[in-house]
Amino acid sequence: MTRRRPSVVVFDYGSGNLRSAQRALQRAGAAAEISADTDAGLRADGLLVPGVGAFAACMSGLRAAGGDQLIVKRLAESRPVLGICVGMQILFAAGDEHGLKTEGVGCWPGVVQKLTAPVLPHMGWNVVSRPPASRLLAGIDANAMFYFVHSYAARQAPPGSPVTGWTTHGEPFIALLEDGPLMATQFHPEKSSDAGAVLLANWLEVLREP
Repeated sequence: MTRRRPSVVVFDYGSGNLRSAQRALQRAGAAAEISADTDAGLRADGLLVPGVGAFAACMSGLRAAGGDQLIVKRLAESRPVLGICVGMQILFAAGDEHGLKTEGVGCWPGVVQKLTAPVLPHMGWNVVSRPPASRLLAGIDANAMFYFVHSYAARQAPPGSPVTGWTTHGEPFIALLEDGPLMATQFHPEKSSDAGAVLLANWLEVLREP
């Protein structure tokens, strides 16, 4: 019996590794398309929000494309959203870059700030702590490594009980969050070899649920 291929929109708001994310999702079993159409983003089983570069630039592009309201609408209907890298950061209340504070989408409280580390950007592979309730990390070896490239991160977990995975570069920071339909990774699963492929396949399992 052929398994259903969940539909995923990789939201195009002018930032992110769109093609690599699309290809990784397709390999994992999704019918993935790149689109700036908010109606398509609303209809899809899953919405992937990428992001590369500066927090302020990403938020400017996201708002101009209507992506901030798209995320809010999907979450109001408990429809899955996955943020990656800066696509995770913009889900917080604000980002602080070079003394400039930019308002984020505000799904989670907290400010994304520059890491205190001897070398920035943080570019390379790290192990992520395994929260027992994590759905994204299910079936992935606890010593598996994921690929990061960033200088900023969230360092305080949101209140409540979201599933939180941590790693360290100079200081501990949030590498993964799972909060009902809203999930996010600071690392790039689409660039994280077999472990990243399993993570994306796990997310597609969430999309297959009624």
